[in-house]
Amino acid sequence: MLFYAHSGLRYLVLLAGVLVLGYAGYGQATKREYDKKMRILAAVFTGLIDLTALFGVAHLLTGVFYPQLGGHIVSMVLAVAVAHIVSAVMKRRPVAERTFLPHIVGTLVVLALIAGGILAIGRPIVG
Repeated sequence: MLFYAHSGLRYLVLLAGVLVLGYAGYGQATKREYDKKMRILAAVFTGLIDLTALFGVAHLLTGVFYPQLGGHIVSMVLAVAVAHIVSAVMKRRPVAERTFLPHIVGTLVVLALIAGGILAIGRPIVG
């Protein structure tokens, strides 16, 4: 059950990532002011990544381990770290200095790390 929950959450993470990219990209392109919706979307994205990581660790604790998991684990830990770094940096910035660009770059990096981690264990990203 943990494996299916962990694996299935990737679709929600992907959807949230696309929403963050879309909203941040639109905001950046139209020079909109950084707002609460962006903060909420970023928090949902980071929260889903955290939940996925939690299920992954729980699944790992069941004793399932094979060599390809090493690359998967490293990639996923980095993805979680990047997601949290972007959120932390944006929270610490004064409101007038907050922009959408860190969310665009951070989300692209996180999604690339997740894709690399999924491919490291020989699974398809979507499908």
